[in-house]
Amino acid sequence: MAKQFGAPLGEWTPPQAPDLERMQGRYTRLERLRPDHAHGLFSAFNGDDTLWDYMPTGPFQSETGFIRWINEQSVSLDPLFYAVIDPQTDRAVGIMSYLRIAPEIGSIELGFITLSAALQRSRAATEAFILMIGSAFTAGYRRFEWKCDSLNLPSRRAAQRLGLSYEGVFRQATHYKGRNRDTAWFAATDKDWPALQAAYAAWLDPANFDAAGQQNESLSDLTRLVRVSDDPALGA
Repeated sequence: MAKQFGAPLGEWTPPQAPDLERMQGRYTRLERLRPDHAHGLFSAFNGDDTLWDYMPTGPFQSETGFIRWINEQSVSLDPLFYAVIDPQTDRAVGIMSYLRIAPEIGSIELGFITLSAALQRSRAATEAFILMIGSAFTAGYRRFEWKCDSLNLPSRRAAQRLGLSYEGVFRQATHYKGRNRDTAWFAATDKDWPALQAAYAAWLDPANFDAAGQQNESLSDLTRLVRVSDDPALGA
């Protein structure tokens, strides 16, 4: 039997490490995390300790401790943090980051997703994810990853809804807060990106929402044909 090899990379060249200061959308914008975002974020999170259930850090018992953590993350390059900004109030209402940034192989991950109650399940939150995904592929990354605690079903649903394909569970992948973590993996590749980009544009189009703000076509339905595999833990 003849040896088989992967497809050649062709003219692909490694991208630069992400360095955008701002990403602008229709319903929200992302800004590189700064110390002056801390107070607004602490207020937006409103003492909801459950936001940190599946995070390696938090919850924070005082604003002082939270500010110290934000100050530390604002100068980090990996993870590279962004604040999600409400354009109506100009205040930070969530955070997310790129991490495990590997330009040499064209791989990048989205993580540390922490969304205030006001931001959860909103068009703005979905658009923030889309901005992060789109910026990575536009920069030339080949693979965009989303990993989460396998017990974190809301995170698994969000990844699948965005059209990221389920790639399995890595058992005892790590541990945090004295607990084991089996890690569920999701990813999209640059080959998926054109179809995902079209699905995202169709979902974000104002015409996809009625006067009450209800979607006419769900993002999950729009990305269904792009996903290579679905998460069996989420059912049909």
